[in-house]
Amino acid sequence: MKILMLVPYLPKPETSGGQTRWYNIIKYLSKKHDITLFSLAKDTSEEKFIPELRKYCKKVMVFDRPKKPWTVRNVLLSLFGPFPLMVIRNLSLKERRAVSLELANEKYDLIHAETFYVMPHLARTDVPTILVEQTIWHDVYKHHVETKVPRILRPFYMYDVLKVKYWEKHYWTKASKLVAVSAEDRSEMIKLIPGVKVDIIPNGVDTEFYAAKKMERKLPPKVLYGVSNFEWLQNQEASEILIKKIWPKVKKEVPNAKVWIVGREIPEWIKRLSESDESIEITENIPDARDAYGSASIMVAPIKGAGGTRLKILEAMAAGLPVVSTSIGVAGLNITQGEQALIADSDEALAREAIKLLKNPDLANRIGQKGQNHVHRYFDWKEVVKLHDPIYASVISSK
Repeated sequence: MKILMLVPYLPKPETSGGQTRWYNIIKYLSKKHDITLFSLAKDTSEEKFIPELRKYCKKVMVFDRPKKPWTVRNVLLSLFGPFPLMVIRNLSLKERRAVSLELANEKYDLIHAETFYVMPHLARTDVPTILVEQTIWHDVYKHHVETKVPRILRPFYMYDVLKVKYWEKHYWTKASKLVAVSAEDRSEMIKLIPGVKVDIIPNGVDTEFYAAKKMERKLPPKVLYGVSNFEWLQNQEASEILIKKIWPKVKKEVPNAKVWIVGREIPEWIKRLSESDESIEITENIPDARDAYGSASIMVAPIKGAGGTRLKILEAMAAGLPVVSTSIGVAGLNITQGEQALIADSDEALAREAIKLLKNPDLANRIGQKGQNHVHRYFDWKEVVKLHDPIYASVISSK
């Protein structure tokens, strides 16, 4: 098939999160399909990734995206226009014109869009469209507003949340086929739009890549949160819970341990704290995520906001790193407590599970091995990407 794929950020092979997802989908889909990629990029520094994408894409078109969301233009447009900030920030009029021109000049079998907020780049078209959502975006946003935004500002933010919800539902109904990444998200979509048909294509991981690099676990023991993009609201919240509520309890029981925050855009308050507290380490822009997963002792991911499946947890498990997380954090991964990971929902219980692993290396090794086997069996990208073909075929046949 000839596929036009729209993504909000330039896919990259060595980062964590959605960009890794899109890179692997493109890599494996290209074995059977011709893919043209349209993407936004923050700045010219990301152009170095384009040659890698051209190995798998017939064409790669990249358009500018503002570096920061809170520009005067973006705020005014979100306040007085129909779209929420999430859409405004990721909307390029140049891309919209280019997509229209591309569809006018080339015949495509299918449009594959990742996230509802790339959909405004599509004008009316007869080409069937598949929309894949990595999470329920308004739920993520609402959770952040309710837990982090000062009360005096909440009405403004909640107005934006309502607009996100409206446009999510709007584009879900406009797509020829709607796809979620977890059964939990699928159920939520059906609640919001009764009768809508939703398929599931979970997130995956390159299990061979993460298992290939063998490393010694570092001493003193390290409790990892990462490898993460801290622009993502859930990562900001989870790292704060770990450092402020869980870590003091762990450090009291395992005094030589360190907490290790790894990723991009690490919040300034964590950087400052690491300068005064020797038990807190940070690493920004780590070249190879496997260096973090391979040298840490455990990962603790106190994720409280719902939505999607967590690529960082899949990556950690693929590397054999034992994971402690919440039931929300491992949603969609079909994990049994005490088998492939340790699961707890209160901060106190998360701390206890982390301490248990740090004090019992044999248990940690057993959990890490079972988690690695589980991910290899059910979440390897080679197998996950195969789920696209029957969905593509069903959409084409019903055209």
